[in-house]
Amino acid sequence: MRKLRKYTPTQFMAKTSHYDKSAADYAVSFIQALCHTKGTWAGKPFDLIDWQERIIRDIFGTLKSNGYRQFNTAYIEIPKKMGKSELAAAVALLLTCGDGEERAEVYGCAADRQQASIVFEVAADMVRMCPALDRRVKILTATKRIVYTPTNSFYQVLSAEAYSKHGFNIHGVVFDELHTQPNRKLFDVMTKGSGDARMQPLYFLITTAGTDTQSICYETHQKAKDILEGRKIDPTFYPIIFGADESDDWTDPKVWKKANPSLGITVGIDKVKAACESAKQNPAEENSFRQLRLNQWVKQSVRWMPMEKWDACNFAVSEDALEGRVCYGGLDLSSTTDITAFVLVFPPEEDGGKYCVLPYFWIPEENIDQRVRRDHVPYDLWERQGFLHTTEGNVVHYGYIEKFIERLGERFNIREIAFDRWGAVQMTQNLENMGFTVVPFGQGFKDMSPSTKELMKLVLEKQIAHGGHPVLRWMMDNIYIRTLPAGNIKPDKEKSTEKIDGAVATIMALDRALRNGSDGGTSVYDSRGLLFI
Repeated sequence: MRKLRKYTPTQFMAKTSHYDKSAADYAVSFIQALCHTKGTWAGKPFDLIDWQERIIRDIFGTLKSNGYRQFNTAYIEIPKKMGKSELAAAVALLLTCGDGEERAEVYGCAADRQQASIVFEVAADMVRMCPALDRRVKILTATKRIVYTPTNSFYQVLSAEAYSKHGFNIHGVVFDELHTQPNRKLFDVMTKGSGDARMQPLYFLITTAGTDTQSICYETHQKAKDILEGRKIDPTFYPIIFGADESDDWTDPKVWKKANPSLGITVGIDKVKAACESAKQNPAEENSFRQLRLNQWVKQSVRWMPMEKWDACNFAVSEDALEGRVCYGGLDLSSTTDITAFVLVFPPEEDGGKYCVLPYFWIPEENIDQRVRRDHVPYDLWERQGFLHTTEGNVVHYGYIEKFIERLGERFNIREIAFDRWGAVQMTQNLENMGFTVVPFGQGFKDMSPSTKELMKLVLEKQIAHGGHPVLRWMMDNIYIRTLPAGNIKPDKEKSTEKIDGAVATIMALDRALRNGSDGGTSVYDSRGLLFI
């Protein structure tokens, strides 16, 4: 095992705090008296790897002037197979049995009881392999509780289903795989005021990167990044993130080493190489590799649109050049406080030409700043650049959008506008009164699948031009696809982690363009049939 040759106190130490080597040595010694429990390491002493020892020394050795720990929250984000569960179990036992706290309440939390039990089982086996602890600890397997009898302290498994149970007097919480929490309820119950009666409670959060950028894990990840990069200061919060940067080459072994501090120890580089080769051959595995092996936050677990292919269709699109051309619209109305999308698709006028896309987006003016802070999406920048329009007030002004579309109709030959039947009755009636032909478009597999597949085909063949519109690009990158056994597909708004309204509007408009063409005549579906991918 590698050893930490020289220790430098953490950069996050407060001015009123100090590094107490004896306290850090004690925590390290306690853990290293335990044993590994699985695989080739089972039964061998838990000699901390460099990165593990640094974390333990920082957390347990950084003390305030009153002698209590400075950090009460530790956020460790790291790829899979790095020894995460073993470290979490060791910390749980240290807080329960070795922290000198009378009647300490330590909880192991996860998304469900089965996930929470993983760390518990490791901790229980560590107790069984340590004679000194085994004599003093009761393991209650049925209730997933470990009791340290000298201080009557316990370690108890909880899951997300138990969030309604208040009345905790917490000394420690170990959150395993925070990114799998279905909501923030359990996290809030366990961390907001539940440890106020203790002098040095510790919330130990350890996780792999996730996919949901609206989750409590991503919120905590963002705070950790802000502290690491100097945008925020919180002397009680200890952040560690191991992972690849967005600009890193995910196929480079140097990047693997950077993201995986236990590479070559807990997992062999051959395993990572094999996973990478598999992801190269199957693009559907790329996001899984990047998330689990490189600890990158990805949009969703199954990425549909290959963004390098989408970006390759960044051909110039000019409103002036398209003036007077036949086109078809797709309208995806939002709720009154969200994004509304209207997309025009211009079919090619000659063989070998490209389908040109003109997207338009609207958002309420008054909530744009709030959405930037909440969603971490640059709506304000897009608005200044002209890629996103705002309507007055705190709700979308549909009348403004109707007038906007009416003006577009004066510039372009809009043959049809496809719309989602839900929630668009009044606007579609108004558009009909303006002289537009509006066509209801179902959001099920029957209507969505053909043009969704065609969109992918056009992108792969570089037969579409979108001008690199950043809002539409963001939405294309957000798409999660639902697939039926028969092969039919459609965008899934529920599973897509961010907004996809523009992508849906594009698919609807493309369907009408494919069916009618530039002269309203022959349909590509008639001449070639449906596309099966």
